Amino acid sequence: MSQVALVPLLAWVAALICWALALWRGPRPLPRWFVLDRALRYIFVFPLGLLGLWAFIGHVMFPAQAAAAIGWPPSPFQFEVGYANLGIGLASLYAAFTTFYARVAVAITASCFLVGAGIGHVHDIMAYDNLTAGNAGPILVTDVLTPMAVLGLLIASARRPRQRPRSPDSIALDAEIEVARDAMRSYREALDRFVKS
Repeated sequence: MSQVALVPLLAWVAALICWALALWRGPRPLPRWFVLDRALRYIFVFPLGLLGLWAFIGHVMFPAQAAAAIGWPPSPFQFEVGYANLGIGLASLYAAFTTFYARVAVAITASCFLVGAGIGHVHDIMAYDNLTAGNAGPILVTDVLTPMAVLGLLIASARRPRQRPRSPDSIALDAEIEVARDAMRSYREALDRFVKS
């Protein structure tokens, strides 16, 4: 198996291994948010971040080899694709360790790029029978799998978790607050009646 075919698979394997280790070492019981956060973190680190940097190096520093692996002739557009990969890779590494909103922004950008690349690979397969590993191999699968996984996990993590069970002290405090509210309502009503009479 060529390097072009192997690296995307290794990126996903690394993400899954790191996710499993994080869950193994995580808090007990495992909160839903933790499971989703760590899955997203390691997808942003490996299949988006480091794979983006790898694609940058390939397209910019080794354009002839990268083009041959995809089954294309070398093109000046590889330079632009390489720098797009650099931006996605660096932004993904940043998003891996920051907020939900940074992850959403990077996921939208990376998904547009990857789905577009996937469409290009499928077109190349259908129009030119290009079945090279860099066009029809694991890279095509990751061009579809990565956006689906990231966007699905972001949607799942955006949902509000169910309310945690409340402690007896919280329930008692809420009851006392409600008694105080009722007393304030009664006081206002009595004051309004007094003022009107």
